[in-house]
Amino acid sequence: MKRILLACSAGMSTSLLVSKMKEAAEARGIETEIWAVAQDKAPSEMEKADVLLIGPQMRFMKKKFAVTAEEVGIPLDVIDPVSYGRVDGEAVLNKALELIGE
Repeated sequence: MKRILLACSAGMSTSLLVSKMKEAAEARGIETEIWAVAQDKAPSEMEKADVLLIGPQMRFMKKKFAVTAEEVGIPLDVIDPVSYGRVDGEAVLNKALELIGE
C-alpha cells in the first residue's frame, strides 16, 4: 500500500487531484491511500505517509516541511504546476511513486 499525502493552503484545492490520482492508481492496479490536508495539518499527517507532495502555490513551505519529512523519513517535493493546473492525476501519481522509489 502506497500512502500519498498532498498538502495545500486549505486542503480543498487538491481534492479533485486526489480523486484523479485514485482513479489512475486503480486503473493500474496499485493499492494506494491518497489524501489531502491543509498546510497546518501536514506535519502531523506526515507520520502516516510514504511521500508528501506540496501544492505549487505553497512552494515556499518546502523547507519548513523538509525538516519534519526528514525526521519521519519520507521524501517530499512540489507538485509540477502544469500537472496541478491540468489536474493530471496520472502525472502526479507517477511523481509520487518515483519519489517513493517504485
